[in-house]
Amino acid sequence: MPRFNSLRSVPFSADEMFALVADVDKYPLFVPLCESLIVHSRETAPDGTGSITATMGIGYKAIREEFTTHVALDPAARAIVVRHKNGPFRRLENVWGFTPQGEQSCDVHFAIDYEFSSPLLAVIMGAVFDKAFRRFAEAFEERATVVYGRRAIAAPQALI
Repeated sequence: MPRFNSLRSVPFSADEMFALVADVDKYPLFVPLCESLIVHSRETAPDGTGSITATMGIGYKAIREEFTTHVALDPAARAIVVRHKNGPFRRLENVWGFTPQGEQSCDVHFAIDYEFSSPLLAVIMGAVFDKAFRRFAEAFEERATVVYGRRAIAAPQALI
């Protein structure tokens, strides 16, 4: 049961990073292994929460797979939870959290817990997925630089 957690401080606001991760349509442009993404449904509740159901096509060398997920969006909590609906996984859940660290920076927490349904696929793709998931948070930070422009994390202000 592979698990991975990442915490990165980035020079972008929590709202900017939330919007970037919630923009699933753009994933094929920068997410490791992602070759395609089809959004099947998108809903927004009156309280601002939302959900997306989408199918992602992934590939590595000659191996191609598709899986469908349900994405729960909670902008007020700055949280995104992705859960497996069908595909090559027995279990897949990833959680994003965005904690403001001032107006123009935040901490991005990314956690993923997954298990392939096929032991053979786990052997074939396990190391590739592990490497790709370890690069996810970095890929989103790089995408933020493209979308929002490069910024430096401001040094803490001294109290006088």
